[in-house]
Amino acid sequence: MTMEMAGHGSSDAIWMCERITTLHRTQALDRFLAGIERRAFRMAKIATGDADEAMDLVQDAMLKLVQRYSTRDEAEWGPLFHTILQHRIRDWYRRTKVRNRWRQWLGKGEESDAQSDFLESVPDTSQPSSDRQLALKQAAVALEQALRTLPFRQQQVFLLRAWEELDVAQTATAMGCSQGSVKTHYFRAVHTLRKLLGDHWS
Repeated sequence: MTMEMAGHGSSDAIWMCERITTLHRTQALDRFLAGIERRAFRMAKIATGDADEAMDLVQDAMLKLVQRYSTRDEAEWGPLFHTILQHRIRDWYRRTKVRNRWRQWLGKGEESDAQSDFLESVPDTSQPSSDRQLALKQAAVALEQALRTLPFRQQQVFLLRAWEELDVAQTATAMGCSQGSVKTHYFRAVHTLRKLLGDHWS
């Protein structure tokens, strides 16, 4: 084998390894996005109260993650995604406050036909009894209603900590605040939710 042929074979092997690595990373990213989409949608829907707005925010956050951070380590995708999503939610929150202020100034007031969106019941493969299903549905409704009453930052900190299981540092990064603020918001959210949910809390 000549040196030129050996060099060509080596280049082919490197190219093949790169192709395999890219394929594995793409598959891993697809699995991550599929696994997080439903929870992220619920989080955004609780924040916005609008399913269409929530889906737009989640899809935009997913697109930004793929465009900017697909080459980062897989363990970083969760915190990075939630950081992007929180930025999108806060931007939406600010725009909505401005729009509502203009509506009030113009005498249009609040929209009265907003629909109530509730958390969908989590699928249960064990087929619980009808009484159990009803209890779960009532608890889900109570939870979403209680979450909607929380101040925005308490709401999102609680969801990131209790739902997404981000640690304090990751939540602080996602929310753009200090770790001390995360602890305070989370403590206050839990305290309020316990009072509002009563028997549903357990």
